[in-house]
Amino acid sequence: MQSINPQGVSIHIGSQITDLSPFEAAFTRVKKFVNELRLKGLKIETLDLGGGLGIPYEMGKNPPHPKDYAAMIKEIFGGFDCKLIFEPGRVITGNAGIMVSKVIYTKHTEERDFLIIDAAMNDLIRPSYYDAHHDIIPVCTAPHQKPGDIAVAPKYDIVGPVCETGDTFARLREMPELQADDLIAFRTAGAYGAVMASTYNSRLLIAEVMVNGSEFAITAQRQSYDEMFEREILPEWLK
Repeated sequence: MQSINPQGVSIHIGSQITDLSPFEAAFTRVKKFVNELRLKGLKIETLDLGGGLGIPYEMGKNPPHPKDYAAMIKEIFGGFDCKLIFEPGRVITGNAGIMVSKVIYTKHTEERDFLIIDAAMNDLIRPSYYDAHHDIIPVCTAPHQKPGDIAVAPKYDIVGPVCETGDTFARLREMPELQADDLIAFRTAGAYGAVMASTYNSRLLIAEVMVNGSEFAITAQRQSYDEMFEREILPEWLK
């Protein structure tokens, strides 16, 4: 490998992994691989173990805790002479964020009920892209709701206002009975939410707010139409 001086090895086996055994198998093999490279004279000093540890998108599901992940790594690499690098993205930000949306109206048909909200697939693309699940809950009990409403919860298809079937967040999801102007929250929206948002269908990017106890601050302003269109340049021959 003339003119190349390898100094590190990187591994990434996937994303949203909810079992430690694939990590354990992969890390054991990569440790062996690093030792083999060193026996061949390569000075491998850095090992990037990537990310991929899953988080609970649904209530009642409990993926491995980061402490258990760390204990497994210590068991494999304890005393191993190598700088370890980690890339924990989703496991840090995922459950730190929610997306709040307002009910525009409800639509009742013979086959099913629809909950149309003001958020759309451009704001949170994961359900449309990956058929991904997000728990969705009311922000608070509205005046028209009673404490026992959840026991006889209707099932809604929860959809956005964009004119295509892909703008669907959930199908036949049990929710308290809701009506226009009620607020709902999408849990676990802190990862792959805002960073994957777009202005598709000429929809404006939504605001981002950071909350610290009783304090809050806007960290990204809601986009305006002027801001959305200012990047566009009209060719001279169309003026």
